Amino acid sequence: MSDDSEFNALHGARLDTLAVRAGIARTAEGEHAEPLFLTSSYVFDSAADAAARFAGTAPGNVYSRYTNPTVRAFEQRLAALEGGEAAVATASGMAAILSTCMALLKSGDHVVCSRDVFGTTVSLFTRYLDKFGVAVTFVPLLDLDQWRAAIRPDTAMLFVETPSNPLCEVADLAGLSQLARDSASLLVVDNCFCTPALQTPLALGADIVVHSATKYLDGQGRCVGGAVVGSRALMEEVMVFLRTCGPTMSAFNAWVFLKGLETLRLRMDAHSQSALELARWLRTQPAIEQVYYAGLEDHPGHALARRQQRAYGGVLSFRVRGGREQAWQVIDATRIMSLTANLGDAKTTIVHPATTTHGRLSAAERERAGITENLIRVAVGLEHVADLQDDLQRGLAALA
Repeated sequence: MSDDSEFNALHGARLDTLAVRAGIARTAEGEHAEPLFLTSSYVFDSAADAAARFAGTAPGNVYSRYTNPTVRAFEQRLAALEGGEAAVATASGMAAILSTCMALLKSGDHVVCSRDVFGTTVSLFTRYLDKFGVAVTFVPLLDLDQWRAAIRPDTAMLFVETPSNPLCEVADLAGLSQLARDSASLLVVDNCFCTPALQTPLALGADIVVHSATKYLDGQGRCVGGAVVGSRALMEEVMVFLRTCGPTMSAFNAWVFLKGLETLRLRMDAHSQSALELARWLRTQPAIEQVYYAGLEDHPGHALARRQQRAYGGVLSFRVRGGREQAWQVIDATRIMSLTANLGDAKTTIVHPATTTHGRLSAAERERAGITENLIRVAVGLEHVADLQDDLQRGLAALA
């Protein structure tokens, strides 16, 4: 902050204000926009100053792998939005999950994870953490009894993504938080789909929130990054891993994400409104077998989503009548939507999860997660929703 009066003015400020004002640290030049610090290292005032900064007994930057003013501004702003004490920015969303696990788990620990998480998250747990002696049990997202039954004396972490990718199932965060407290485990929530504009898991009892900043926090598909948010004590552990191993966010990417956060609430409201309208339209199409979106009143997670989310987000999925051939036909017929696996962009994206985002899972793993060959995921952007309907209609008409 530029001075104490500005800092004090933000105490108790609402999300929209924090998204624009939190984390600003002006230099002596008095710039209004956040400065971009493109430097690898920093000059010390004296040998004694260098020693003190390296020892952590004096303030100041050391090396941009772990201390950079632009990155720090992004961390402070995101922590404020999520209601956390601190945040650690990382090179990607998967780096955020890896950093969390490497910092807070040890050989012999056990993790309970929802089956309904990003495919690469599954791969991280099953192909890599297993090598270091961390065991994982996958359970259905919605069944708290199976979560409870899976917890063991050595369980150290519960990991969940909600809403889930790509079926938009909604986890009971308050219920999972109670299970975590009862078992002395950490509850880690991937909040990528909702962002703090729509959902604040820490307020519902979660210990840690992870993000792929690449998605909605940026909002325009420009940069790759991630973040971890939680208590100061837990984030200090994550920062030690980051400082040692280096999966660091660049200053330029942090600067881009800072600007993305300024419009986060406006964008998430627009994404949610258009996604709900598109989901309702899809449900009327004869070539559609089923639509998955928590904003639909008959979605199994609708009531829960209304309680713990402010809106329903921009991601939906649907099954077409048929199989892979029919799903690909619909996708290939689009002319406006971008065929890419990313989401959270101003541009609407469309993808076939079974052969892309979840393609590295085994057939059995995809079946358990509900990733069928006729499933299509759409991340609704900021285009006019009628144009998106027209775009999908090209392929759907041929299947009707």
